[in-house]
Amino acid sequence: MKTARVLEGLERRILHGLSCEWDAAIWAVNAELRKRMRKPLFALRDFKNRLGYWSFEKREIGLSRQFVLNHSWNDIREVLLHEMAHQFASEVSNVHQEPPHGRCFQNACRILRANHRSTGTYVPLSRQIFQTLACESDKIRLRIQKLMALAQSTNLFEAEAAMIKAHELMARYEIEQIVQNAPREYFSFFIGKPALRHFREDYSLALLMMDYYFVKGIWVGAYVVEKGKMGRVLEISGTAQNLQIASYVFDFIQQFIESAWKKYNAGGKLNRYRKTDFSSGILSGFRMKLERESSAAGGVSLSLSPVPIHDTQLKQYVEMRYPRVRTFLRKGGSCDSAVVSDGTEIGKTLVIRKGISQPASDVPIRYLE
Repeated sequence: MKTARVLEGLERRILHGLSCEWDAAIWAVNAELRKRMRKPLFALRDFKNRLGYWSFEKREIGLSRQFVLNHSWNDIREVLLHEMAHQFASEVSNVHQEPPHGRCFQNACRILRANHRSTGTYVPLSRQIFQTLACESDKIRLRIQKLMALAQSTNLFEAEAAMIKAHELMARYEIEQIVQNAPREYFSFFIGKPALRHFREDYSLALLMMDYYFVKGIWVGAYVVEKGKMGRVLEISGTAQNLQIASYVFDFIQQFIESAWKKYNAGGKLNRYRKTDFSSGILSGFRMKLERESSAAGGVSLSLSPVPIHDTQLKQYVEMRYPRVRTFLRKGGSCDSAVVSDGTEIGKTLVIRKGISQPASDVPIRYLE
């Protein structure tokens, strides 16, 4: 009985989340066209071979119950936007004779930033990014993966050398692609979890990803299922290869910080604000390490290259995806300099280990256990 009540409450929050995300997504539509999009009903259905649907007759968007209970909010939102594009095609473009994924639907996907593929037996983008690619063009990623695996060595100098080489290879390949202006395909997905509040270290980690791992990040609105409210999450954009690496490193650093903090605060006497100081110190120390490595390798980081290098294709992709972006500044609060210093010294020893063919913690996401 208790499990049934918990499941019922969870499904109510998810349905509320679909409604909130619909409200947020509709603002990408031109004001005049927006008036013709009426909010639909939302439902969870027991589908076996489809992820969702839009019903013009019922004015309903339905998603697979099994899918939403076993996937991340990023994946759920991806399917919702796909079904919103179907709604747009039928209500705004008034298309009923065209094939389901015809020209008007494709145009609606561009407007709503929806994935036109996310239907049927589609594998969510966040999973696709981490599928091992054995093609010729992916040799660089495989070489980087092997170098990261070598970084597991118990020999500190060997582990350091492997990580440095991996970063150098990433940077040189990226610069070569940018200079050649080679056409590339970009994707976007969430890293981290949507939350009502993000701490200072979350923003520092986001900047680290953008400065050293060849992705662009935008803090976007996203529903927090556990709280039943809209919050924010970091969405990164880049090539599939760079998203793989950045997402893995992001998870790895977060886990490293959690583990280091448990040891540092073993007695439990330090509060949450000191954890922020400690975490910020670790990130600062790791950044110093990356800067030192980049200088030793001849400045191969995009941010530290002697000649500024910009990925204009990625910049255009992000600007097209988010034409209206606001920037904001966070005021730094008081901090414990001793805790920050301790974290910085630990951060200087951080070595990114293991492979990158899957997330650092590749466990199926379930909202209900």
